[in-house]
Amino acid sequence: QLQLVDSGGGLVRAGASLRLSCAASGHTFSNYYMGWFRQAPGKEREFVALINLTGRTTYYADSVKGRFTVSRDNAKNSVYLQMNSLKPEDTAVYFCAASRGYSRDTEGYIYWGQGTQVTVSS
Repeated sequence: QLQLVDSGGGLVRAGASLRLSCAASGHTFSNYYMGWFRQAPGKEREFVALINLTGRTTYYADSVKGRFTVSRDNAKNSVYLQMNSLKPEDTAVYFCAASRGYSRDTEGYIYWGQGTQVTVSS
C-alpha cells in the first residue's frame, strides 16, 4: 500500500502563489503516475494535473495550464504542485493521488492523500 500525505495549503489573496507537497511512503513511489485533483464545496472532484513516472511528461487541466506546475522527486518520494497567479475559483481541497497508469479520472487512482485546503480571497 502507498500512503500519501498532502500539505502546503493555506489562505492567500488572488495573484499569490502556493506550493503543495505530497509525501509518499510504503510501496515504490516511482512505480506510480501521480495526479493532483481538487474539490470545491458542492462540486465534483476534478482533475488538475498529472505527472508520469519519470517526471518528464506532465498534463494539466485547461483551467490551470500556464499557472500550475507539477513536479516530482522520486529520491524524496514526493510530488509537488506549484500554483501561481491564484484565483478565487481555485479555492478547493486539493488531493494528491497515485495511479498505475495515465488517467484524468478519479476512478483511475488507487491511493489518495487526505487533502489540503486552499482558499484564495479576492
